[in-house]
Amino acid sequence: MAIQKTKRDFPLDRIRNIGIIAHIDAGKTTTTERILFYTGKTYKIGDIDEGTTVTDWMEQERERGITIVSAAITTLWKDTRINLIDTPGHVDFTAEVERSLRVLDGGVIVLDSSSGVQSQTETVWRQANKYQVPLIAFSNKMDVVGADFHGTIQSARDKLGANAIAYNLPIGKENEFKGVVDLLTKKAYIWEGDPSTTLGTSDTGAKFDEVEIPQDMASDVEKYREKLVEEISGTDDVLMEKYLGGQQISVEELKKALRKAVIENKIVPVLAGSSLRNKGVQPMLDCVVEYLPSPQDIASVSGLDPKSGEVSERKADPGVPLSALAFKIQVDPHVGKLTYIRVYSGTLKSGTYVYNATKQIKERVGRLLLMYANDREEIEEAYAGEIVAAVGLKDTVTGDTLCIESAPIILESINFPDPVISLAIEPKTKSDQEKLGYALNRLAEEDPTFRVKSDPETGQTIIAGMGELQLEILVDRMKREFKVDASVGQPQVAYKETITKPAEGEGKYIRQTGGRGQYGHCLLKIEPLPRGQGREFVSEVVGGAIPREFIPPIEKGVIEKEDTGVLAGYPLTDIKVTVYDGSYHDVDSSEIAFKIAGSLGLSDACKRADTILLEPIMKVEVTTPEEFLGEIIGDLSSKRAQILSSESRGNARVVIALVPLAEMHGYATAIRSMSQGRATYYMEADHYEPVPKNITDKIVESSGFTGRVEH
Repeated sequence: MAIQKTKRDFPLDRIRNIGIIAHIDAGKTTTTERILFYTGKTYKIGDIDEGTTVTDWMEQERERGITIVSAAITTLWKDTRINLIDTPGHVDFTAEVERSLRVLDGGVIVLDSSSGVQSQTETVWRQANKYQVPLIAFSNKMDVVGADFHGTIQSARDKLGANAIAYNLPIGKENEFKGVVDLLTKKAYIWEGDPSTTLGTSDTGAKFDEVEIPQDMASDVEKYREKLVEEISGTDDVLMEKYLGGQQISVEELKKALRKAVIENKIVPVLAGSSLRNKGVQPMLDCVVEYLPSPQDIASVSGLDPKSGEVSERKADPGVPLSALAFKIQVDPHVGKLTYIRVYSGTLKSGTYVYNATKQIKERVGRLLLMYANDREEIEEAYAGEIVAAVGLKDTVTGDTLCIESAPIILESINFPDPVISLAIEPKTKSDQEKLGYALNRLAEEDPTFRVKSDPETGQTIIAGMGELQLEILVDRMKREFKVDASVGQPQVAYKETITKPAEGEGKYIRQTGGRGQYGHCLLKIEPLPRGQGREFVSEVVGGAIPREFIPPIEKGVIEKEDTGVLAGYPLTDIKVTVYDGSYHDVDSSEIAFKIAGSLGLSDACKRADTILLEPIMKVEVTTPEEFLGEIIGDLSSKRAQILSSESRGNARVVIALVPLAEMHGYATAIRSMSQGRATYYMEADHYEPVPKNITDKIVESSGFTGRVEH
């Protein structure tokens, strides 16, 4: 594509930064493809089954028919620039959803009309709530057998606690679904003909007709319009007075009040449609423009001033000092490393230096690009409210704040969950060995939930992530993009270790071998922290028992021991370590001696602290035909599962359970065989809890862990 430099041609109130979010298979990518087609950004409708979608541009995405990476796309609808992010619905890629929501102003949550709210719908809803992202809902797949528009709305109200309400009504149901009635304007629209993916026919859904409201729907339209008007009026004192007084409220007044209610997260309007059948997408786009916020509707962004430590606010104004957040790193085969940036205030210019306040370094922005899935357009400046990709930032990573050095600010970063599964990876040849480190580092840069470490006991390289699919795809990418052939071991559960009671320990390292010796000595106390609190290190040394310069080496030694564990080689967590006393030698004391003393002291204290293993517990949702329910529940029970619920959903049963990850290996094959391939399951990490004693003993024995401190 010819790259052209462009200047801003959209005022701030005509920009929408939105995400398309949902459960896997609800139809997000298909919905995004239709949006791109109707806004004129594609010339042929993409089809996931054909592997021709624009946002799923990685080879693995096209092969697997799922979205892995949030592709950021700029497009236009009715004089409004929409920066659109299509996010993955698979739980292994929750980090992609989390980082997208952090920088969005609004979102479209896609619901499956035949299934209602599913497990990951709840997860993405919680994430959206965390960042207070206003949403509209698109009840997709209205053409599918069993589609239930009002049931989907009720499901959203019951399971998400959302104030979801019908904004339009479907005309026809299942394979008779052909259009919608807008409840505010009381206008009906139908899309005629069979869907087709070839441009130039009247069946792409680009054209639709305004028609009379079907007679058999007249009473329903009045009933649901009344509900919508009442709900909107309830959020606005002036309208409520009019409503209670029986006065007429204009459509403009209702739309204005609804926009305010959506932005304040008081109402979630629900629209009916079928992306696959090319019906109902344009009214949803109209709602994106009419009801979702522009950057100037969102409160000022706040962060810490690193100089004063005080909270500083920046409003979405191109004239104030720059503040921007790097929210994604991607390696583009044509231009190299791309850093996706949300500009919150000020102006970001290509060819200039910016200050990375998180790392306290200056970086040069080489070029700025507006991204169109796998295509790009070069621009000179990015203004407050825009999402762009920068080329040339070498050290900036996800979560870093970019600003100007004279007015620094550090915005709230993005937090990601710890990995729950790991596997060993080995290069097949010597040339692969040399490329492996580079490939792993580039992939870890892109995905903050992907971790790489070296096992000190075996020397193996260990990769860890949120699930088997994520690791499988990353290994696949190493082969395709970096030409690294590697063999991988069996997936291993990411256990953790923790202590259950306070204890004290002593670390003493003395070596005398002629000449200058080594001397380090410290006394530590350790205590358990509440689950999920992580680690703390505190120094309470007084009176110069240990010189101040030797405290950081003690902490380093403690952290190294926490990383390698004391029981079975897994990292220690939820522990507070306090160094309170010790001694030193004027000549022989050194940083290395105190580092080793710190490790020895923690090992010693843990012997008396009743160390236990923690294991990741997964929330598992199984959807199965009734006839296989008994066998599936029996099988889950044999896996140490805690069954939370079993309910009917359409003509299927849905079982929700908490199951240790260690018991779920190979479950995809097992459930297929139990149900003749008719049951499906989905799981996500829920929490960590102690491993039963008999299983702990087996894990410790098989780990072959020695726990020795390297001198």
